[in-house]
Amino acid sequence: MKDIVKEKAVRKHRKTILFNDKELEAVQLYCKKYKVKSQAKFCREAIIATILKQFDEDHPKLF
Repeated sequence: MKDIVKEKAVRKHRKTILFNDKELEAVQLYCKKYKVKSQAKFCREAIIATILKQFDEDHPKLF
């Protein structure tokens, strides 16, 4: 069972993003200041958090 869960969690799809000089400087400064060890993990979590928040806000409400 654990092998199935691990297989589903394997990241095999690549997305590439481009930053301008100021954006990259801001990301690097943030990562240095807050001791972020993996910028890839940081970006992935930030993107997913934004998506999940939007999904939650878009959820139909009864009242």
